[in-house]
Amino acid sequence: MILWLTNFLIFCNWKVPAAFSYVSTRMMFAALTALLITIFLGPRSIKKLYELKTGQSIRVEDCPMLAQLHEKKKNTPTMGGIFLLFAIFISLVLWMDLSNIFTFIFVITLFCLGGIGAYDDYLKLKYKNSKGLSVSKKFSVQLLFAALIGYYGMIPGVAEKLQVGRYFAPPKAQEQLQKNKTLSTLSLSTSQYMTRYYVPFYKKPLFQLGGGLTILGILFTIFVITGSSNSVNLTDGLDGLAAGSVVLTATALALVAFLSNSPLIARYMNLLYIEGAGEIAIFLSATIGACLGFLWYNGYPAQVFMGDTGSLALGGILGVSAVLLRREFLLALVGGVFVAETLSVILQVISYKFYDKKRIFLCTPLHHHFEYLGWPETKVTLRFWIIGLLLAVIGIVSLKLQ
Repeated sequence: MILWLTNFLIFCNWKVPAAFSYVSTRMMFAALTALLITIFLGPRSIKKLYELKTGQSIRVEDCPMLAQLHEKKKNTPTMGGIFLLFAIFISLVLWMDLSNIFTFIFVITLFCLGGIGAYDDYLKLKYKNSKGLSVSKKFSVQLLFAALIGYYGMIPGVAEKLQVGRYFAPPKAQEQLQKNKTLSTLSLSTSQYMTRYYVPFYKKPLFQLGGGLTILGILFTIFVITGSSNSVNLTDGLDGLAAGSVVLTATALALVAFLSNSPLIARYMNLLYIEGAGEIAIFLSATIGACLGFLWYNGYPAQVFMGDTGSLALGGILGVSAVLLRREFLLALVGGVFVAETLSVILQVISYKFYDKKRIFLCTPLHHHFEYLGWPETKVTLRFWIIGLLLAVIGIVSLKLQ
């Protein structure tokens, strides 16, 4: 909206600072806006959630000690993701280009994944002892949403058909080519760039899918988005752990988006230039600001939890961003904390079901295992943050070394 207003005032011959149209400026203001809104809404939202008695349920079926370790958390309100996502949305409306297709995709992400998470939290609130929405229904919505993202980006002609006038133009890209010490650029359509796959420390696409193999690309997109969404949900078990980890991962992806937005910088860094990638950077900046504001209340001892409302949406934001930037494998690196948490659950289930009910970990997700070992909650969170920061730095370094 601010971008439209700026362009309108310039059209009317008003003197408006050009900085308001810069991606870097809008990134900073998006982060600051979301941060301040989250902090401002926090007390009122937490008070309302207390009145609704949205207390945090504690899982004790397979980890009985959790009830003892987290006894003080049982009355802490959950569903705080509502005011977190609201802050992101307001920041989006103010600072992003509302005619850009990436803006539309992120709006759908917020409402779809945030909505399914909110409905799940609502059922737990309304019906006592309810486990919320069934796993199959929740997973089905995630699968459908991710499949639509893959279908939009990878099937030739689909993105072009969704353009309305100058609105929602399909994103295009440019790939740098080098032949006989001569540099050139290759222009790519949406489906061409979306079917290329890049890995850290390697500048050329690892492979490209085409024809019937495009279905594999859609399946991989589904895996990345749903996996990312659920992995953040699994990580959301200690005060501040998920929100802080999202900040670190989103920062790395925001930097990639910012660098990919400029043809000159992308060429120098051997990155894929993606038209409009700056809007992804702005949205991720808003996400960073909102998560930092949420940490104001979610840091130990937490006054509120984000619940599925926040965790499913934040994970989906990371997954969608990585897919649009063609950095799915980079997400696995910089989001290594989320990967480790998810793998711990998968390995625990496999071991329990197929190896005479033997457990690899004392309790899963992984952060609970370290709690069982006697680590204080704050130490677990801090050390996971340090690991997340290290992985984010490695991911950023990989951009220069490719």
